[in-house]
Amino acid sequence: MASRGGPMVLGTDGTDFEHRQRVAAHYQISALNKSRLKYCIFFHYLLFFVMLVKLSADILDRLDIFILEIEELQIPPPLWWEYFWCLSVFLSFIGLAAVRGNRVNDMKKYMVGISTIGFVPLLYCIFYYLNDVLEYLNLEEGTELDDTDIFVWQGYPYGLLWYGFVLMAFQVHFFSLFFAWNLIKAWRQRGALKKGQ
Repeated sequence: MASRGGPMVLGTDGTDFEHRQRVAAHYQISALNKSRLKYCIFFHYLLFFVMLVKLSADILDRLDIFILEIEELQIPPPLWWEYFWCLSVFLSFIGLAAVRGNRVNDMKKYMVGISTIGFVPLLYCIFYYLNDVLEYLNLEEGTELDDTDIFVWQGYPYGLLWYGFVLMAFQVHFFSLFFAWNLIKAWRQRGALKKGQ
């Protein structure tokens, strides 16, 4: 070891530490993408709670619980895709378990699940509300929403509100898949290096 301006240990020029300071690239990639995937899963939870709030009126009706404040909001009844998309939150547990154990097969299951249970309902939502959104975007200046066939909730076009949700959910799912794929590549590279040694 060398101290600034002081004596140096015999047999070294002070640069022998450099080979020990490097972390293999696949470990850096793994650590970075694990952190990013956890953020995506956190945002997935936030979107799930937004959806749960939307579904609360229907859930309470099914349980025969009456809350006046929720009933006064006149929340439209849910469609099948809303409940189906909610199932995607359970995939986060598979993803987090894969992150903790560096398990490639579990991460693949997470990716397949997000691709189906996450994206398919969102695509259905896009096509379901497409006519309303296109009609709203093509409205002439000064046209009242009440004079159109566009479904309106609380003064806002309902389809456009769903498009905002879908945009956020698409981003979260896309980045989740991207980071999960990067993790799989890093873990495979690590496995290949171990087999080579």
